[in-house]
Amino acid sequence: MKFGIFLAPFHPVGQNPTLALHRDLELVSRLDELGYDEAWIGEHHSAGFEIIASPEVFIAVASERTKNIRLGTGVSSLPYHHPLMLADRMVLLDHLTRGRVMFGVGPGALPSDAFMMGIDPQKQRDMMEESLEAILQLFTSDGVVNASCDWFQLKDARLQLRPFSKPHMEVAVAAQVSPSGPRLAGRFGLGLLSIGATSIGGFDALSSHWQVMEERAEKFGTTVDRNKWRLVGPIHIAETEEIARAEVAFGLHKWVEYFLKVAALPLAPDTDDPNKLVDALNSSGMAVIGTPEMAIKRIKELEGKSGGFGTFLAMSHEWANRENTLKSYELFAREVMPHFQSSMDRLIDSRNWAAENRPSFIGAATNAVMAAVQSHYAEKSSEDKKQ
Repeated sequence: MKFGIFLAPFHPVGQNPTLALHRDLELVSRLDELGYDEAWIGEHHSAGFEIIASPEVFIAVASERTKNIRLGTGVSSLPYHHPLMLADRMVLLDHLTRGRVMFGVGPGALPSDAFMMGIDPQKQRDMMEESLEAILQLFTSDGVVNASCDWFQLKDARLQLRPFSKPHMEVAVAAQVSPSGPRLAGRFGLGLLSIGATSIGGFDALSSHWQVMEERAEKFGTTVDRNKWRLVGPIHIAETEEIARAEVAFGLHKWVEYFLKVAALPLAPDTDDPNKLVDALNSSGMAVIGTPEMAIKRIKELEGKSGGFGTFLAMSHEWANRENTLKSYELFAREVMPHFQSSMDRLIDSRNWAAENRPSFIGAATNAVMAAVQSHYAEKSSEDKKQ
């Protein structure tokens, strides 16, 4: 299993936005050092909380500060862009990052964004499908691409650059609860980005989503791969559950309030009591606020419900202050990730083997030391006699 983050980002209104954005860049750099595999960057244009307007610009900066971590748009809202312009920008990023970029797509999450652009929310999913079909043709076609619908046209269109990645960078479609994301991913044989995997509705839909993927893939003659399925869920861990609970009192209530009153997603009760919020989020399975063992258990539950997936993405948030947030990510890398990556198996086997055979090893070592001592004194005695 691989691991990463989904960085919307979530920054409460009332703090310095410039510092918040640079804190996001610092986080991605730190995750690169800790060995995380991926970071997905969101696109939003209103509501004051999720303040990255262009994931492509952010990725360009982050790529210069990192070495290994892959960087994806999480997600590019396709109805907001002409497909030629977005395809061109993604191919440019593919070259600039030498293949580290990924392309996450969706219809657009905030109704307020669509409203400002005069986009009918009822049409966004159809627009996404029309755009994605055109973009994939632009990525792969050797000739020109022509397409026309009620919101964009392509006339003898082609990209100047071929993608750096072959045949193009990895593409993943966002999914919440409805089957529209899995239907589209299955049609084109793409990855799936289950953003609401730990919500009640999203968790219940995991197995049916993959069934939709397989049915659509069979219908359209494509293939789908569970290793390209990513599940997203919020986590904050510490050495003990009590410490984790105390740390999230810093900002958890602001995050919940945003979803209740702005994003209109009732994820927890309308209360400022951090303990009640933690109880609600932990008991529903929406989040893990506690220990590494609790995080391991929840990821195993997601494995069982989904039937298997390739990457777990921690939903980035600022429930705790900067120091404790970074500690949580480090603790996750140190104690959670190895359980799903087989990186401890041989170490444990080697330790157990050494412990089980310790008497014979120690005995042999002791005998060797004694033999060396005896040899030394025998040699010294022989030399003394000669003198």
